[in-house]
Amino acid sequence: MLNQEELNDYIRKAKEGDENAKTVIFNNNAPLIKSIIKNFKNKGIEYDDLYQIASVGLLKAIDHFDESFNVKFSTYTVPMVIGEIKRYMRDNGAIKVSRTLKMLASKINRFSAEYQAKYNASPTVEMLAKEFGCEEDDVVMALDAAKMPVSLFEKADDDDGGLELIDKIAAGDNEDDLIEKIEISRAISKLSERERKIVVLRYFRDRTQSEIAKDLGVSQVQVSRLENKILEKMRLKL
Repeated sequence: MLNQEELNDYIRKAKEGDENAKTVIFNNNAPLIKSIIKNFKNKGIEYDDLYQIASVGLLKAIDHFDESFNVKFSTYTVPMVIGEIKRYMRDNGAIKVSRTLKMLASKINRFSAEYQAKYNASPTVEMLAKEFGCEEDDVVMALDAAKMPVSLFEKADDDDGGLELIDKIAAGDNEDDLIEKIEISRAISKLSERERKIVVLRYFRDRTQSEIAKDLGVSQVQVSRLENKILEKMRLKL
């Protein structure tokens, strides 16, 4: 891994058009890119596509990074990459519905309207499945497909000052939290196996120093000393 001074030197060369320097920066930050991508799994985008999009964000980070920002390159890169991925999701997030499902939805809606007018009641999913000779799940999917999807990136009400709908949805993690988690994950990954075990048991499984000492076959005092050394090591890495 490159230290910040070495990385800054490669960034300067990359800005001058040195392709080898860009390759070195990419290889050095590959683990960071993969860490970010993990947070966007199951979003309907292939991993390879996500990696390419994230790489564009990394290129932009190289072009715009300034040493006078007084921040680590990785800290500056994370929001750039996240922003690039979110921008892609916003611009390419249209929901595609198959022609067959659209046709079934059209038939169901027409039948339901006639049924409602005749019996003053809505047909059940079971009735619709029997009517069209399909599974009940297919009926549900067709009905959902018939609804007009609303993009999370559409503008909310004018009274909200131009906010997008996604801005009004409560999220478990904001961008700062995500950056912090990624940085902590990277710091933990650089610890020895024994050190990682202590961190996981102490801070992720809520084990006491005494319990960890028994598990490792050492004294509680030793665990306390190790814990302090680990925290200092992580602090320096962060």
